Amino acid sequence: MPGGDALRALRWLSRSTGGLLSGSETTTQRCLTKSFSRSMATESQATTEHLTREAPKAVWTTEPARATTYSFPSMEPLRFVEYPRNHLLMPLRKDILHRAVIYEGDMTRQGSASTKWRDDVHGSGRKLHAQKGTGKARAGDKKSPIRKGGGVAHGPHPRDFSTSLPQKIYDQAWRIALSYRYRRGQLIIIDNDISVPEDATPYLIKEIFKVNNWGREFGRSTLITDQLDEGLFATVREVGEHAKILDRKDVDVKDLLETGRLIIEKQALDRILANHSRDLAVKPAKALY
Repeated sequence: MPGGDALRALRWLSRSTGGLLSGSETTTQRCLTKSFSRSMATESQATTEHLTREAPKAVWTTEPARATTYSFPSMEPLRFVEYPRNHLLMPLRKDILHRAVIYEGDMTRQGSASTKWRDDVHGSGRKLHAQKGTGKARAGDKKSPIRKGGGVAHGPHPRDFSTSLPQKIYDQAWRIALSYRYRRGQLIIIDNDISVPEDATPYLIKEIFKVNNWGREFGRSTLITDQLDEGLFATVREVGEHAKILDRKDVDVKDLLETGRLIIEKQALDRILANHSRDLAVKPAKALY
């Protein structure tokens, strides 16, 4: 039958080692071998280029912090001043600022509250009446906290609330707070003294704050002077809703962060940075004998 002959011929071709199928398989293997070797060569070349390529080098800038000083009260720019990066370009560390504010708050707590406990009240410890047989509620001595004139149950006694903080951490908190103000443009440095005429009224201070957008509408301002000026302090206190004024010796880290901006004399800023840069001081070399 023609169909049987065709089937036998197909079987013979498939079993033959030199048939048509073996030739096609050989051709396919050759093509795969060439493409595989070509891809391996490409990958090895790319790997070599990756190894020989130079990695980009990190560039660290050491430029100082530049600030503009102004004349008060005209606020005319006078000159540029430079400060080291570790003074006014410190990275923001909220954890250090939090520790410094808590430390200052604990140091200001008096801890002088005092009450008399049961054993501090003057009087006898005798039982007031018998435990039974009187028809009254049982009672102890007259110093009991539930009786008038008795002691206070678990009342406060004088104690020390102060906590400890390393001096280096506290100095860093000062510079971090000033750097935070500097980066946000809220550190205004006055080259001369912050002063007003002797016959100045609170209206003059209000006008200065209104012209420069320093008033209550834009956040209160903190003025920091290097020396105490009674006349200036009294005038600024009358416009307390717009600003507060502090002497350099009375400033804390919390004061640097409390209001909208800092208006500080350059001399006061320099002394604050000098007093709180002890962790940056280079220790002198020891003599070798």
